[in-house]
Amino acid sequence: MDTKPRIACFLATSGHSGVDRLAKNLLPGLAQAGHPVDLLKIGNHGPYLDTPLRENLQVIEFNARHVYTALPELLRYLKRVRPNVLLTDKDRVNRTAIFAQAFSGAKTRLVVRSGTTVSANLASRGRFDRFVQRNSMRYLYRRADAILTPSKGAADDFASTIGIPRERISAVPSPLITPQFMRQLDEPLDHSWFGPGKPRVILGAGELCRRKDFTTLIRAFALLAENYDCRLLILGEGRARARLEQEIDRLGLGDRVSLPGFVANPYPYMKQSSLFVLSSLWEGMGNVLVEAMAAETPVVSTDCPSGPAELLSGLSGELLVAPGDVPGLAEAMARQLDNPLSKSELLAAVDAYRLESSVSGYLAAMGLLVE
Repeated sequence: MDTKPRIACFLATSGHSGVDRLAKNLLPGLAQAGHPVDLLKIGNHGPYLDTPLRENLQVIEFNARHVYTALPELLRYLKRVRPNVLLTDKDRVNRTAIFAQAFSGAKTRLVVRSGTTVSANLASRGRFDRFVQRNSMRYLYRRADAILTPSKGAADDFASTIGIPRERISAVPSPLITPQFMRQLDEPLDHSWFGPGKPRVILGAGELCRRKDFTTLIRAFALLAENYDCRLLILGEGRARARLEQEIDRLGLGDRVSLPGFVANPYPYMKQSSLFVLSSLWEGMGNVLVEAMAAETPVVSTDCPSGPAELLSGLSGELLVAPGDVPGLAEAMARQLDNPLSKSELLAAVDAYRLESSVSGYLAAMGLLVE
C-alpha cells in the first residue's frame, strides 16, 4: 500500500487558543485520512492533543523555548524528513517557517494560515509598527505556496491589505464539529444558574480583551435586564477582567452577571444557555459562534470583520448588529429570546464545519488529492 503524502504542522500556542482547537481536531482528522502527520512544537507551548496518538501521528518537541529560536531545529527537520507539506499558523510561526523552507533546499510545499482579520489587527498597532508589519508580510508571505484563512471575508481582507493576489488565498472552514465535540456537549453541567425554573442564561465566551468587546455585551445586557429575567455568563480569562468587573459593579449587575474564568469544556454551557452572543470588534471567523449553533443554541452577533455575516446573513431574523451598538445588541438579544431560530436552521448553517468536510477542504488547499 502506497504511503500518502506526509504533512508536518509547525505550531506554537498558549494551550487554549483557537489554534489549539484547530490542531486538536484537524491533525487527528488528517491522520485518520491516512496521511503521516508530524506535529512540530516549541517546548512548554501548545498545542496539546487530547486524542490518543495514532500510529501515523507523532509529536516532535523542539528544545527551543521561543518561535524564532526554533529556526535551526525546524531547518534540520525539513532537511532530514522532507515532508510533502508544512502547515503553519500565526504570524511569527509563519515567518519562521518561510525562512526555514527557503534555506532547507527541500521541495516541501509551504502552507501558512492567518486566522484573524489582518487589517483590524494592523489598525490596533502604532503607525511605524503597522508600516513594518504590513510590508514585511507582503514580502515574506509571497514566498508561501498557499495562504489559508477561516473565512472568505478574512481572505478578501488579507489580499487587499497585504497586496497578495486573492487567487492565492483559500478560505477553508475550521473542523469544529467533531465526535468529541458532540460527546463534550452532553457532559454534566454543575452550575447553580442552570436548571428547571431558573432564569434564562445568556452566554458569551472568549479572551477578556479589547477585541472581544465584552463591555458592549455587558451594557446591552443591562438594557435587556430591565424587561427580562435573565443572567449573563461570560467564560474566559484575560487582561480586561478588572475593567469588566468595574463595569458590572457600576451598572449594579453583580448578582446577574458572572465572569467565572477559563472553562476547559464550555460546550455544556452553550447547550444549556438560551442565547449565545458574539460581541467582537473583529474576528477571523468566530469559532465560538459556529460551536454555539452546533449546540442548537440561538445566536446574535456583531457584524464584525470577518465571518459572522457569512454565517448568519442567510438566516431568518435580524441577527447582526454593528460593533459597539449597545441598544442594537440589546434589541437583537430580545428578539431571539422572544422568537429563537429553529434548531434545523442552526444546524444547516454550520454543516461545512463538520470534521470530514473541513479535512477535505484542508487537503485540497494543501494541494493533496482527496480520495
